[in-house]
Formats: sequence, C-alpha cells, structure tokens
Amino acid sequence: MTLRRVHLPPQRFEGERAALTPEARHYLRDVLRLGPGAEVEVFDGRGGAWAARVDAAYEALLLGERRAQGGAAAEIWLVAALAKGEKMDLVVQKATELGAAGVAPFAAERSVVRLEPDKGEERARRWRRIAEEAARQCGRADVPEVRAPAPLAGVLAALPPGALAIALQPGGPPVLALEPVAARAYAAIVGPEGGLTDVELAACDAAGARRAALGPRVLRAETAAIVAVALLQARFGDLGAPVPVP
Repeated sequence: MTLRRVHLPPQRFEGERAALTPEARHYLRDVLRLGPGAEVEVFDGRGGAWAARVDAAYEALLLGERRAQGGAAAEIWLVAALAKGEKMDLVVQKATELGAAGVAPFAAERSVVRLEPDKGEERARRWRRIAEEAARQCGRADVPEVRAPAPLAGVLAALPPGALAIALQPGGPPVLALEPVAARAYAAIVGPEGGLTDVELAACDAAGARRAALGPRVLRAETAAIVAVALLQARFGDLGAPVPVP
C-alpha cells in the first residue's frame, strides 16, 4: 500500500521529530482520518523524505528511516508568460509533476494578464501551494521554486548561472534535435498565445538563448509550457534516454 504523504517545512524537523503545522494536522486527521500511530511519509521540500508515525498527541510525526530519493537528472526551469484564469495554476501543477526545478512567470508584451507587484506576490503564494500539493501527489521530496512574475529581462538574468536558455518559437529546430550540451540547468522560455515579440526574442538572444520549436501545430500557451518542460526532460533530463542528433 502506498504511504500517505505530507509536506512540512525544514524548520519543523528537529532530531527524530517533525512538528505538525495546523494545515498538516488538518490534512492527516480530518481529511485522511488517520489515527495516532498511523504510518505516513513526510518530506521537507528540499529532497529529504522519511517514514514516520503520527504521535499520540497529534502534535508531531515521529521520524523513522530516511528514504533514498534520487535527484533529478537535470535542473529544468520553465520561464512562462502569464496566462489568464486558472491556466497558470495548471502550468505550475504539471511542471511540478514533470520534475521542473523552478517556474518563473513573466509579463509578456502580448499577455492578457497584468498584475501589480502585490497581486503578483499574492498569486505566487497560491502557485507555491499548488506546487507543494503536486509534489506531494507525484512522490517528489523537493518542491520547485516558484517566483513572482517579473519582466522578462529580469527573469532571464535571475536564472541559475550557466543555464542554457531555449526560446520556443516557430521556425527553429525541434527541441529533440538540439545537440547535447552539458549545462548546469536548462530553461524553456514560452511566450503567450500571440508568441514572443521581436523585442522579447532580442532579449532572449542577448541572454544567450537558443531557439527551438515545439512542432508543427499551434498550441495554447498552457499546453506549450507543459510540452516544453516534457521535451526538455526528454532531451536533457529523466524522461528517457536523450535522442541522438542526426
């Protein structure tokens, strides 16, 4: 039987105990209806996962064996234009399930959505909760970093040092045909449904980004973002062996 999983922040771990947050207590006791002594798996969002039991007072988890968690084969980032409605929620959820290390939304020139800084940070907190839940569901011991929306130039400058950025735009070579490159990280840059503008493409070029295409079909922005992460994982990450370049 698959163990129930719960996430607790690293500061909640001390010695052989992990103190429950009110949210985790509610999830275990009221949603899952687990009693004291129930076995669960707890993860800290930074790669650590432990077998654990709920203590008698329902205040903490008693930690057992630390479980081996294989790290991702590559650090994949998604740089995605803001999407309207709940589409960005879906993008964050699926990018997490696909193993993305981080999601960095940006305000594209053709984006319908415009967020003031305070609203952007509020939305980012929501996305972080979605990423946490998706990590719990898919078995990850880490939770991807989800940043507040920012201008594209700032997002590109804040990528991990040495990251290979790939701007997804029609007319480029297929992602799976990109020649192998050893990089510290890989970042897919996905524009809105209207595509990246010439100014945005110039910013990508200035940041050293390569250009590639997702295929012959016109995809919705949220579909393109999810496909981009999947293809980068397939080419450079852990979704199968890399495809050799012809």
